[in-house]
Amino acid sequence: MRVRRRTRTVALAAAAVATALALAACGSSPTAEKAPGNAGLDVSHPTGGDKETEGTPTPGGTLVVGMYTEARSFDPTIGSNLIASAVYDSLLRMDAAGNPQPFLAESMTTPDQGTTWVLKLRPNVTFQDGTPFNSQAVIFNVNRQLTNPAALGHLYTEPIASMDPTDDLTVTFHLKRPVGSFPVDFALPFSSGNLGTIASPTAIQKEGANYGRNPVGAGPFQFVDWIPNNKIDVKRFPNYWQKGKPYLDAIQFRPLSDTDTRYASVVNGDIDLDIGGFFQEVQRSSADPNLRTYYGPGGDGEFFYLNMHKAPFDDPRMRQAVTMAIDPKALNATQYGNVGSLATTAFAPGDPNYSAKAADAYPKYDPDKAKQLVADYKASGGDPSVEIEEGTSAVNIQYGQFMQAQLAAVGIDATVHTDDISTLITTVVQGGQFQMVQWISGPYENPYPFMFNQFHTGGINNYGKYSNPKVDALLDDAVGTSDPAERASDYQQAQELINADLPVLWMARAAKAAIARPNVKGVERYLSSELWFADTWKSS
Repeated sequence: MRVRRRTRTVALAAAAVATALALAACGSSPTAEKAPGNAGLDVSHPTGGDKETEGTPTPGGTLVVGMYTEARSFDPTIGSNLIASAVYDSLLRMDAAGNPQPFLAESMTTPDQGTTWVLKLRPNVTFQDGTPFNSQAVIFNVNRQLTNPAALGHLYTEPIASMDPTDDLTVTFHLKRPVGSFPVDFALPFSSGNLGTIASPTAIQKEGANYGRNPVGAGPFQFVDWIPNNKIDVKRFPNYWQKGKPYLDAIQFRPLSDTDTRYASVVNGDIDLDIGGFFQEVQRSSADPNLRTYYGPGGDGEFFYLNMHKAPFDDPRMRQAVTMAIDPKALNATQYGNVGSLATTAFAPGDPNYSAKAADAYPKYDPDKAKQLVADYKASGGDPSVEIEEGTSAVNIQYGQFMQAQLAAVGIDATVHTDDISTLITTVVQGGQFQMVQWISGPYENPYPFMFNQFHTGGINNYGKYSNPKVDALLDDAVGTSDPAERASDYQQAQELINADLPVLWMARAAKAAIARPNVKGVERYLSSELWFADTWKSS
């Protein structure tokens, strides 16, 4: 999970609280969440371009990509890298519906409803150092995740009882119990942790602790160099398994953390592709015929964790009160430029896992009821004062000030405390040192493992310490079943229970987009912003 790097303009920030008060004074009726695509953002190409209409690929050239954050490492056990897919291909890839499909692997099947899984690899694949891509390499990589409790993909190895190299191109996984979602673990984004990113065992053993800055995969481009906070260069891998690809000669990745600078760079052509476009950028690019926008809201979104182990949010009255205190029209106008898809559940309408019942049960904007709940809490001896945790950027502070004003209107004395992003993530959030804190998850194609991580007792991203045994049972069943209807029912029921308990305060769907110059073709991406580069090319 990642803290959102806010993207609104300074002018909007300066007017936020005044606009919120003006809207509140005029009155605001509750707004139901609508299906994606109604907010003025271009959602016509969420996962990439139309290859059939883009013409015949032209080989050659260098693609310059702007990233919203510096990469952390290319080591699959560490993750936090949106561009690792240039160097690595994944064993499986999710399609637009969130279903794992073969990629470096030819197939992954189960003969016994999920207790045994047989992974068959493509023949004639080599790593970029010339060593063979085989079953032993897969087992070596999965074992690195399994034996390191701190590894980003360690969670996904928990069901594994043993792994056998059945032959040079076949791995058989024996699980402790049936896990219908096991193939998803091999198709997740690199930055979320996965089991499908396979690095060269020879390179890992050679580089040791330095491997993360000297990666070797079986993807379309091989690593050249990395100048921290400046650029990462990769070049075409001539022995790539997809013959004739990649089309590009090279890619240069540049970290551009300032959103306005990054957006201006793609507008003026200093970069070809911006993989860090958020609400305001997507709004602008959607209206610009000289840019191409690739965006889809997906699941989960932006929200506030409510710490259920600290007062006042250990009391359900206060969780209800803060939920009813937020005016959705003011929220959208001041924080999302009226282009946000506001959220009330972990899934958006149109998703097969979406529960209309859960959305309808989510508390609507009702300041009078919120005031009553706060008064009841105070009368029982509670202190309704709240500290809101935010980042240090101007727009994060503006968001905190908006929340502060909304809560004050119902009798909650709120203060805004800010920290740099590193401290906010590690000390405040992961350390549980908060009452309420702004966060973002997704967008994602598949609800596993994100729902499990966020809402299961002991989940690695369950920072508010939420626990409901009935939710745990439903999420466990969703992971284990191979029946899509049963899985959807599990997630729908879990949403209903979660929305009754209110462990999080929903804000809006996450906005992460790729924004490209018109001559960039063959874009392929996950909703989480990670791209696949083998098919990307540039026209003249």
